[in-house]
Amino acid sequence: MDRVVAAYSRSYAEARQKFLRACDAADLDVEHHVHPLLGRDGETLALDACLEGPRDAQQLLILSSGCHGVEGFAGSGIQVALLGDAEWHRAVRDSGVAVLYLHALNPYGFSWLRRVTQENVDLNRNFHDFSRPLPANDAYAEIHPLLLPATWPPTAENERALQAYIDTHGVPAFQAAVSQGQHTHDTGMYYGGCNPTWSNITLRHVLREHTRHTRDLAWIDLHTGLGPRGHGERIFASRDNAEELARARAWWGPEVTSIYDGSSSSALLTGMMWLAVFDECPQVRYTGIALEYGTLPLFDVLNALRADHWLELHPEADPALAAAIKRQLLDAFYVDADDWKRQLYDQAREAALQALAGLQG
Repeated sequence: MDRVVAAYSRSYAEARQKFLRACDAADLDVEHHVHPLLGRDGETLALDACLEGPRDAQQLLILSSGCHGVEGFAGSGIQVALLGDAEWHRAVRDSGVAVLYLHALNPYGFSWLRRVTQENVDLNRNFHDFSRPLPANDAYAEIHPLLLPATWPPTAENERALQAYIDTHGVPAFQAAVSQGQHTHDTGMYYGGCNPTWSNITLRHVLREHTRHTRDLAWIDLHTGLGPRGHGERIFASRDNAEELARARAWWGPEVTSIYDGSSSSALLTGMMWLAVFDECPQVRYTGIALEYGTLPLFDVLNALRADHWLELHPEADPALAAAIKRQLLDAFYVDADDWKRQLYDQAREAALQALAGLQG
């Protein structure tokens, strides 16, 4: 097994140990932000932060994994492989840029094979000013009972009703209704919450602590579940700002897509995580992308999420069905194939090197 493939793991506990060992081998210290709950195997959960380079560097690159729990299998593997890459470390050292590796932003979801936090919150819909009215998503309320029916697998009648909605409104409108974020159904899909989650609060703390000297900040956040198998879509990860988008495309290429102009495979979202930069690091010039790697077709991924949310509401489900649903969810966000793992790493490494160059420019 080659070094890159060996960097990936089969559980959160294994992934965390590989990350910590890789940091130690690179002679890098790690901060442990310990989660209040334990993992599926009784293990400690934590957001682990590792800084490479000068603490007072004015240019900082963040490489983060596990915002969406189960997606952390891919992101962690990429981080561990980078930490074992001597040429990468030389490039970091020569650039003068500091690199902050954030491992498992949502360790609970990573360990328990869920996309959401322990609060059933989609972390990338949770970054709001909760003292103000939250965005409405009336379309989600309309389809919530269809997405999470009383029984699983869904009945033929349920599937016909859902298909009728899609036929009437179109796939993009359906995807937006399901995934843009909602704040009315706390057991539903893509729930943005009504308060900041533990991961939200902890990430904000980490950002404040590590950007005191930063003037230029780049962020590559690693995700899976949208797009063609193995392709890493570079999605502009910021507010709707033409200057920031132009800079992202100058750094990472014209293929950088945007949720604001309809060029991305993602719907227009609310409460996105990287907006925390503008609250916690107002002094920085920020440039960011999400690297979104494809796994399965869109409706296979959505159906895996539907099944997992249904299972959370039905702990009495047959153990065989529960195991099948968890297998389905993992397959939707992690392809256990060597070629896919290498594809992910090669694209992430290229994007990280481009970020170093952009920050130096």
